[in-house]
Amino acid sequence: MAPGPIMPLRAPVVDDPEKARLGKLLFADVRLSGNESASCASCLDLSAGGDDGRQVPVGFDGRNGYVNTPTVLNSSLNSAQFWDGRAKTLEEQIDLTVTNPIEMGGDWPTIIRKLGVDQLMAARFASIYDDASVSRTNVIDALAAYLRVLVTPDAPMDRFLAGNNSAISENERAGFELFKRMGCVSCHQGRNIGGNFFQHFGVMGDYFADRGNVTDADLGRYNVTGRDEDRYKFKVPSLRNVAETAPYFHDGSAPTLEAAVEIMIQYQLGRPATPEEIRLLVGFLGTLSGEINGEWL
Repeated sequence: MAPGPIMPLRAPVVDDPEKARLGKLLFADVRLSGNESASCASCLDLSAGGDDGRQVPVGFDGRNGYVNTPTVLNSSLNSAQFWDGRAKTLEEQIDLTVTNPIEMGGDWPTIIRKLGVDQLMAARFASIYDDASVSRTNVIDALAAYLRVLVTPDAPMDRFLAGNNSAISENERAGFELFKRMGCVSCHQGRNIGGNFFQHFGVMGDYFADRGNVTDADLGRYNVTGRDEDRYKFKVPSLRNVAETAPYFHDGSAPTLEAAVEIMIQYQLGRPATPEEIRLLVGFLGTLSGEINGEWL
């Protein structure tokens, strides 16, 4: 099949399995939080779409966050991290999340002390890193190595794009053709089907005026750049596994995929959606769910 705007996703190449396994342990380690009540896994459920299923997250001390939790699955394929793109790399994202006073509330000196006195954990670091140290840099590096293996290939759409015409149904294929014909692929394309640039939420309509109660979190990329043209601009999310990551958008305002599709057509394409369009598009979006290698769950 000729290359198109959406490309199949390949399984990740795991350069250092032991480092990724250490990162997996750290991902579930509550010692990274300020009061040892939360881990990365607390808000990133790998068995349920890689997010927390909430409109906004609940942090380590019970306070609510401000924006919906993006999925961690395939996050290594994003060009930037967070809705506003304030982290350019996974490593920056990990650092900002661990030390965020609402999310995990950790501080590195305390984290390193706690991990360092754990003889088994210290031995793992010593076997992997040349400096043999439990350090901020090495903790972040191991976590990033783990996040890079959380890729979900072999979705039905991947098999279809690789030439297996029976991998998706006729209705799902019709949804894919509609997705392309309506122009959704102008923002959702590539291997990650999004995640590689920023776009205004409300290209063809004022979503925020209609929703009301605008907050600083709604300013999106503007909070990072300070440029007026970046107001209400957000990183286009990946659509991989999107059927499993409700609720949707940075504000978590769309409780279902059907609602999200309807809002996108209204505010990004500038017209009402028909029930048939919503049905076909939701069917197509369901073909984008792949699987993590079971070793990493």
